[in-house]
Amino acid sequence: MMKSVLLYYPFEVAENANSGSKLRPKEMYKAFQQWGSREGVNILLLSGNSAARESLFEQWKAEGKLDDLWFCYMENQTIPFWLTDKGHIPKKPFIDTKVMKFLKQRHVPVGVFYRDVYWKFDELYPLKGAKKAIMKAIYRMEENFYNKYCDVIFLPSDAMGKFVDINRKKVSLPPGGKESQVVRSERLKQTAQGLYVGGINNEDYGLFLLLNALQLANNEETICELTVVCREDEYKGLSEEKKARLQEMNVAVKHVSGEALNELYREMDFAFIPRYRSTYNDFSVPVKLVEYLSNELPVIATYCQAQQEIIETDGYGLICEDKPEDMAQAIVKMTKDAEHYRENIQKTFLQKHSWLARVEKIKSTLLK
Repeated sequence: MMKSVLLYYPFEVAENANSGSKLRPKEMYKAFQQWGSREGVNILLLSGNSAARESLFEQWKAEGKLDDLWFCYMENQTIPFWLTDKGHIPKKPFIDTKVMKFLKQRHVPVGVFYRDVYWKFDELYPLKGAKKAIMKAIYRMEENFYNKYCDVIFLPSDAMGKFVDINRKKVSLPPGGKESQVVRSERLKQTAQGLYVGGINNEDYGLFLLLNALQLANNEETICELTVVCREDEYKGLSEEKKARLQEMNVAVKHVSGEALNELYREMDFAFIPRYRSTYNDFSVPVKLVEYLSNELPVIATYCQAQQEIIETDGYGLICEDKPEDMAQAIVKMTKDAEHYRENIQKTFLQKHSWLARVEKIKSTLLK
């Protein structure tokens, strides 16, 4: 009989995945399907609102589809899974417990990807007062639920483990990289081309730290030019002096996505993640990091723990402190060595960090 693996997503999978939290469940599902067809394993996705999950679960149970489950992989969202129905009120509040009890009785190993602990940080969590107290209580219930029913907790990074109060084996499972046909564009300029993609309206993202570093690096002669890709409304919202600064430094500002962004990746030599270091940034892995690496772009990043580990372990770029002088030195070095880091990325990145590699890791962790 063909083995089956259950993917349990207690939410509706977004049609249009425009953020990391929506992208991940989709990419994991695609990778599981790819892996399943290669290994002859049947992949069952149980997702949707609570009522849809309940009826599908009962149907599959009746049809005997769940009789021979090898393991179960679950994803959570940034809000506790009881609240993922529209209006945050579950029609079938007990379906998740029902599914997990069923798996436990049959000794099916379960691993959950636990996405985020921003609710534990007062400076990041927007709610106040009674609402906050209630939400925190629900988040704790969710932790207790995983403690009771899951064998393994998968996290974006090892560094996040100490903030998760679940007494289970914790394993890092950062976002995966995508195979993309990278064909470098012809070099038109002698000057190195650096790229920053992301938010520009939050000090924490470090765009202006990057500008200060760039100014130092280009002090004697221009060795690196910068292209910034951001949302148009964020650019419009910048103060006049910040806009003037970008212009004075000849920074190319673009608002592109999709294929146009892919084109741009091909013209660049390396990319930046200049975030300021904080407890939270220490354990989060920016989706941008794997996107840069999927496009074979070496990365200059600040010394936030989780990103540092991925970049340094296999030599995918340079790590610096979140200070202009230190970053400027990294820029000077990168303009000379980018090719060496690019070769490292080509050698090991997809083999170690594709979504398919993540599926293999889930399997080998759960079936120990």
